Amino acid sequence: MNYKLMIYAFNILLCIFATSAINFEKIIRKNKGLETQLLAMIVSLVLAYLLTNFILDFIEWSKVI
Repeated sequence: MNYKLMIYAFNILLCIFATSAINFEKIIRKNKGLETQLLAMIVSLVLAYLLTNFILDFIEWSKVI
């Protein structure tokens, strides 16, 4: 299995766990449950993407030295 895919999968799970601590209900209007869940998922995926790219860039950078 490709190590990049494993890093992406791990970071997605990690970011979903981390964003579950955020109370999006206070940000979104009341009775907007679906939109709140969608926002939480998008935020999780964006954070996972950024974190994975940082890790992969760090691995590539460390190979140069």
